[in-house]
Amino acid sequence: MSSTPSLVSTSWLEENLCNENVRILDASWHLPNSDRNALAEFNEAHIPDALFFDIDEIADLDNSLPHMMPSNEKMSSRIRTLGIKETDHIIVYDNSDFSTAARCWFMFKNFGHDKVSILDGGLQKWLAEERPMDKDIVAYASSHYNATKDESRIRNIDDIKANIDSGNEQVVDARAAGRFNGTAPEPRPESRSGHIPGSFNVPFNTLLNDNGTYKSPDDLKNAFVNAGVDLEKPIVTSCGSGVTACVLLFALHQIGHTQNALYDGSWTEWGCRLDTPIET
Repeated sequence: MSSTPSLVSTSWLEENLCNENVRILDASWHLPNSDRNALAEFNEAHIPDALFFDIDEIADLDNSLPHMMPSNEKMSSRIRTLGIKETDHIIVYDNSDFSTAARCWFMFKNFGHDKVSILDGGLQKWLAEERPMDKDIVAYASSHYNATKDESRIRNIDDIKANIDSGNEQVVDARAAGRFNGTAPEPRPESRSGHIPGSFNVPFNTLLNDNGTYKSPDDLKNAFVNAGVDLEKPIVTSCGSGVTACVLLFALHQIGHTQNALYDGSWTEWGCRLDTPIET
């Protein structure tokens, strides 16, 4: 069991800004149709010595679906370029409405990097406390990193189709209730509305406090249990495009649930296909 904390506080990070074994990553991401640009915002100001982790680029660009998990070769290449070593303690934060640090956290965990933590409250809390910011772009010497994906924690569309019949895993959807129930429009106009048959709904933002920090383990457990999820059984998380589903995976990690996986294609894949059943 790792002794690395899953969450670190803003005060801890400020005290460790000069720690040569700490690498800070800004994993902010925004919807394509928003008026925000994560990289431009990072270049304008970021936590000192942070590097930008591009969720859209560090992905399988041969897949038409957005930011699907990259190959071992691509993940290794990008981490080497960032200068991150296997022994580094990675701290991930974001300045996004979608708590996208969790996606980066899951990627590193899934590719075998154990020492990775999320900055609790992200940049929102950091700025509210008037902690230091910087415009300088740092660069580190390339590393010799080797990343190996854990395919056992990734599900594809065929897995989810088969699971509707088998019921071996509970599918838990992180989208807002309106989208899950088909009463609110999808951000992608080509997508149908509703949810995967038999799935449960735990909107990702119900796992967070108003200041962006994660709720207590007891509150996290209650969010799943109150939605009808059995925490003694395996879980697959889903969302719009595989980003906020990772907030659920992080919350499950916080409460010691280990039998879980990500449906990476999520609703972008399921809702846009014509051969997938939908409930509303």
